[in-house]
Amino acid sequence: MSNHQAWLSLIEFIRRHYQRSEGLIPLHAPCFDESEKRLVVDCIDSTFVSSVGQYVTEFEQQIADYTGAKHAVAVVNGTMGLYLALKVIGLQPNDLVITQSLTFVATPNAIKMHQADPVFVDVERETLGLCPQSLNQFLTEQTHQQNGQCVHRQTGRVVRACVPMHTLGFSARIDALLEICNRHNLALVEDAAESLGSFYRGKHTGRFGQLGVFSFNGNKVITTGGGGMLITDDAELARHAKHLSTTAKIPHAWLFEHDEPAYNLRMPNLNAALGVAQMQKLPLFLAEKRRLALAYQQQPGLVVQAESPNTQANYWLSTLICQDQTERDVFLEFSNTQAIQTRPLWTPMHQLPIYADCLRSELPNTEWLAARVVNLPSGVKCRV
Repeated sequence: MSNHQAWLSLIEFIRRHYQRSEGLIPLHAPCFDESEKRLVVDCIDSTFVSSVGQYVTEFEQQIADYTGAKHAVAVVNGTMGLYLALKVIGLQPNDLVITQSLTFVATPNAIKMHQADPVFVDVERETLGLCPQSLNQFLTEQTHQQNGQCVHRQTGRVVRACVPMHTLGFSARIDALLEICNRHNLALVEDAAESLGSFYRGKHTGRFGQLGVFSFNGNKVITTGGGGMLITDDAELARHAKHLSTTAKIPHAWLFEHDEPAYNLRMPNLNAALGVAQMQKLPLFLAEKRRLALAYQQQPGLVVQAESPNTQANYWLSTLICQDQTERDVFLEFSNTQAIQTRPLWTPMHQLPIYADCLRSELPNTEWLAARVVNLPSGVKCRV
């Protein structure tokens, strides 16, 4: 089968699946019905629409229960969740944080907000996530231990943490990454923004490091419009994160006293009401996305990313692997012209001018994937 025939067959399959013979089929649209409207109206009627209200507490408990985490802290978005997670693990100005270049720009941005710098190591083709071998090689060759800290030999800067991302909902080999981080005295913060509903060896992503952070942006598996969530099993990290997210206000019935410089990062109750309703549908969303992903994988003449052994992906975005960048670009043009919204991966961070001068290892897999990956429509079919 030629590429053009395979692509035509794919377009026909997508239109059949979404039961739309014409018009735009988006990459990943949210799915709402009367249950979201009912809870949002209830929140409005309560007048508690800002950062205090029953739905914030309920949504936090739902996420904690679903992931198995002991604590969850709701925040305004995933980017600020990462910022807050790095704050509570002790990231300092001029520190270094190891992450991947194949990520959304929020990951290094959260590091730069602390006046620290990202270090980019490679990813794996099999998982799309940070590569344990690349991480270990960088740490072995370029750092040493000094007074219980990991220090970059050439610059003398402290390497404080590692932030792997579970890319597109495919779990990184997080147990291997954790072992390496522990050996080199690095904090591990999981960028789990895209991976609600993803598991590694039966344990939910975000629960291997000191903290994990989810996003509930409008294009995620479930959405609160905007919003994010930190999860952790560490009671003190959770307490500190929540305290900082609420301007470090000392609890009191009427006095306004604050005990450290802090932020207004708490998720509004109005957004949390949306999340509470969405969480009721999460199992159905995941099951439908899995059926779609498996159907994509069976399309003739195509290579579509599948979950790795010992993992359960949420298949947030199904992922087509093209032969090279030329084929990728031709397919992107073809599919979008057909009103099928597809997109490439993000431009790798080390190729952006704002991060081009950061320390990095060799990144062959990062560049290989960035040149070939196309994300296919992956939203669930709303039954309104």
